[in-house]
Amino acid sequence: MAYFLVLPTCAHSNVTVAAKALASALPDSIVFNPMADKDRAIDLISVGKNDDWFDLLIEKVNQLGKKNVVIQGIQPDEENLFLSAYNVELATSFNAQIVFAVANETGADKRLALAKQSFAGKTVYFAGVMGNEAAALANDLPALGTADDVNTAAIAKLADFATDRVSPAQFRAKMIETARNANKRIVLPEGSEPRTVRAAVICHEKQIARCVLLAPRAEVEAVAKEYQLTLPESLEIIDPATLVEKYVAPMCELRKSKGMTADEARKQLQDTVVLGTMMMAQNDVDGLVSGAVHTTANTIRPAFQLIKTVPDASIVSSIFFMLLPGQVVVYGDCAVNPNPTAEQLAEIAIQSANSAKAFGIEPRVAMISYSTIDSGNGPDVDLVIEATKLVREKRPDLLIDGPLQYDAAVTESVAKSKAPNSPVAGKATVFVFPSLTTGNCTYKAVQRNANVLSIGPMLQGLRKPVNDLSRGALMEDIVYTIALTAVQATQI
Repeated sequence: MAYFLVLPTCAHSNVTVAAKALASALPDSIVFNPMADKDRAIDLISVGKNDDWFDLLIEKVNQLGKKNVVIQGIQPDEENLFLSAYNVELATSFNAQIVFAVANETGADKRLALAKQSFAGKTVYFAGVMGNEAAALANDLPALGTADDVNTAAIAKLADFATDRVSPAQFRAKMIETARNANKRIVLPEGSEPRTVRAAVICHEKQIARCVLLAPRAEVEAVAKEYQLTLPESLEIIDPATLVEKYVAPMCELRKSKGMTADEARKQLQDTVVLGTMMMAQNDVDGLVSGAVHTTANTIRPAFQLIKTVPDASIVSSIFFMLLPGQVVVYGDCAVNPNPTAEQLAEIAIQSANSAKAFGIEPRVAMISYSTIDSGNGPDVDLVIEATKLVREKRPDLLIDGPLQYDAAVTESVAKSKAPNSPVAGKATVFVFPSLTTGNCTYKAVQRNANVLSIGPMLQGLRKPVNDLSRGALMEDIVYTIALTAVQATQI
C-alpha cells in the first residue's frame, strides 16, 4: 500500500480537487479525508490525545483495502487555525509521499519553498507539485500537471515508490490489531497499582488483551473510585491469597533440583510476581507484565528460575522499541546484561534482529561503538569487531555492520564520509550497544530529552513472555507493553 499526502501551500489551493485528480491517475486508488470527522479530531487533539487520533486514522485507512491511498491534507481553517499544523505529522505517520497543491498566483514559488521548510529535519519524500509548473521548477520538484490535465506518466512512477520505514502510528496500530486478534490472557502482579489498574481498564475497553489483576478486589475498587474508573465486568480481579495453594506443588516440582520445600514455596508465592510467573509456567496465563513498583531484578528473576530459556538461547536479553518521530527502531540490550562477552553480544544482536522482524521492522543491525570501522582501537572496539564477525558466521542472511558510531549508523551524510561501503550505516533500524551502561543511558537520554515513547524492555530468549516496566512508566507505556506481550505470546 502506497500513501500520498496532498498539501496546500496557501488558502487558495484546492486540496480536494487536487487529491481527486491525483487519485484518478493512480491504479486501485481512493481519496481519504482525515478531517471527515472533524469534531472527533478536535476532541482528541484538544486534550492531548494526538496519538489516539493518528492510530484511528491508520486503522481506518488499513480498512480501505486499496493499493494507493491519497490523503487529503488539512486546509487552513479560520475557526481552527492550528489544525493544519498536523499536516507534518500526517506525512510522517503514514510515511506518505508529499504532493503540494499550488495555486497559480504571484509569490507561489516562495510559499512552496516555505511549505518545504516545514519538513526540515524530517525524513520525507517530496513527490511533486500539482497546479503550478513554474513554482515546481523553481523549487526543483517534479511537475505533476494540473487538476484538469494531470501528468499521468510522472504520477505512474510515484506508484512504484516503496519504503520499509515503520512510523510510530503504524507500529502502534499494527501491534494493537495483532493483540486484539490474539486475545491473550496477561497477568499483572501489581494489581492495585493505580497506573496498572487504569491500563488494564483501557486494555479491556479496546479489547487489547484479557488482563488479570492480582490484588484483593477492595484495593482495586478503591483505586477505581479514586480515579473515577468503571471496572469492566470482563476484567479479572483475583485475590492472590486464594491462589497460593494451587501452585505450591507445581513450584516444588519445578525447583526440586534446588531442594525446595512446600513451606519455602508458600513463602515465595506471597510475592505476586512469583505467583504470576507460576501461573504462566502452568499455562494459566499467556504472559506477564510487571515493574511499575518492582525492580527489573524482582520482575525477571522468577522467570529465570521457573520459565527458563528457549532451547537455542544461552542468555536472556532485552530490547526497547523506540518510537522516534517518523520511524520505530530497536535498541538492545538496555536492561539485562551488564558487560556481555563477544559471544553474548552476538546473541543479543541476533535476538534483537529476530524481534524486530517479528514486529514488522526490517532489521539492519548496527553494532554500536565509539569507533566506526577502523577509526579507533582498544579492547572495547575489539569486542564489537569479534561480535560482528560471529553474527556474520551464524546468520549470513542478516544485514549487520560494526563497529559503527551512532551518528554513522543513523545519518546518511555521516555514513557516506565514515563508512561509505557499509550496507547498514545511515539506515540502521536495530542498534546493539556494547554494554548495559551505554544501552541504558542512551535509551533514557533519547526517551526523556527527545520526548520519545519507548516500549519495553521486552525480554528475549525466555520460553514465555515476561516483560518489565520502568518504575517511571506512564499509564500509556503499560498499555503498550501489555499489547506487546500479547503479540509476543503468539510468537513464542
